Amino acid sequence: MRRRLTALAVCAAVVLAVACGGDAVTAAPPPPPMHPVPGASGAGDPYYPDDGNGGYDALGYQVDVKYDPPSGHLDGDTTVTAKATQDLSRFDLDLRGLDVHGVEVDGKPAHFTREKAFELVITPPAPIRAGTTFRTRVKYGGDPAKTPHEGGSENGWRHSADGGAYVVGEPHSAAFWYPVNETPRDKATFTLTAHVPPGWTVVSNGREGPPGTWTDPNPVASYLTTIAIGKFTVDKSALPDGTPVVSAYAPGTEARRAIGDRLPEVLGFLSGKFGPYPQSAAGGIFLNEDVPFSLETQTRPTYAKWADLPTLVHESAHQWFGDSVSVRNWSDICLNECFASYSQWLWAEREGQNLDDRYRAAIEITRGSTDFWAQKLVDMGQGHEFEGVYNKGILALHALRREIGDPAFGKLLREWPTRFRHGNATWPDFEAMVTRISGGKDLRAFFDTWFRGTKLPADADLFPGSLRS
Repeated sequence: MRRRLTALAVCAAVVLAVACGGDAVTAAPPPPPMHPVPGASGAGDPYYPDDGNGGYDALGYQVDVKYDPPSGHLDGDTTVTAKATQDLSRFDLDLRGLDVHGVEVDGKPAHFTREKAFELVITPPAPIRAGTTFRTRVKYGGDPAKTPHEGGSENGWRHSADGGAYVVGEPHSAAFWYPVNETPRDKATFTLTAHVPPGWTVVSNGREGPPGTWTDPNPVASYLTTIAIGKFTVDKSALPDGTPVVSAYAPGTEARRAIGDRLPEVLGFLSGKFGPYPQSAAGGIFLNEDVPFSLETQTRPTYAKWADLPTLVHESAHQWFGDSVSVRNWSDICLNECFASYSQWLWAEREGQNLDDRYRAAIEITRGSTDFWAQKLVDMGQGHEFEGVYNKGILALHALRREIGDPAFGKLLREWPTRFRHGNATWPDFEAMVTRISGGKDLRAFFDTWFRGTKLPADADLFPGSLRS
């Protein structure tokens, strides 16, 4: 509301107000001069130096896409909200393949170019001051299935057996269908609005809103975002605490419902080990696709057609280890996969299996395999991230459990996802926590031989604690 000033008020509002008994009004100091420079074209991970970008912190993605299954054409309109961490003359987003039709920064047209394989280089109409929150809108389109990908765990955008589509992959996934700062170092909230023809269903991360809209209010590493478009059968329920559960089953996966129905039981068990479920929603996307992996897409893992109950346990454990607590460097992927894999052993222990016996049997089988023990679990080298973490990693964690004892190990399983909830962590963070929880025990040699070593550990480290008997 605007009010007329009295003479006294006017007197108090000017610099000469001292004469009226008031304080002088001092003008706000001018802002410091800017020194804008381009944001880095990579986030700094030595394994993938071109992934991600510098100069800003992504805060949220609002992704709006229209997809036509018969033609495979996608039109996108994505807004990235970010905060500048330096004075920016220009900055990059990551986008693979698709054609860019226009870019705006804070509502004004911005110049853009495409560089290297996936750099979308944006020059705003005016430099952006450090600390400023700004919004970048990108309009784009094309057939994302035609964008080349490397295979393996980089699956790209794929057509599904029912004529729909899905995208899933690690370490690259998001940039195949929306502009993004594609690095787990820069997590952000995620909202998807998808428009598809009648008869098709869209499933994504987080909580369901109006038709085709999904929102995850928790920060997400970009490779953990997803979209699946299909002729799904959708089951909806809730966990005991009210957390919504949405699971989608593609045609031909009806038998997987017996597995999906056990999700509340699995999450209840894992919550007893790791602490409260950290995500905004739960569920699963059960594809009828022979993908060589399932993936822990946040809140709603994506399952290949071969997925079984241990896979459900594994991907559910990732909601703590990998999704809520994400790696800063891909060389530390054991923080995700070793723990998710060991959760399958914890489930087997719940069902009565003696894990010490299982461990000893595994050692006997692998003792003579130089290839098995040559797999490093930390600092393994680019391209080797997923070689040992699913098998040797399980043995390493069980040996660690016996080395520090069950009380300390149980505390570790709860304190790690609590301490770094919805953030990032590193392997040195982990070693420091284990050392502290174990009472200051010197574990350097143990970590070196098990996690950085390339040979069968000596018996003292191979059979610690109760494993010696």
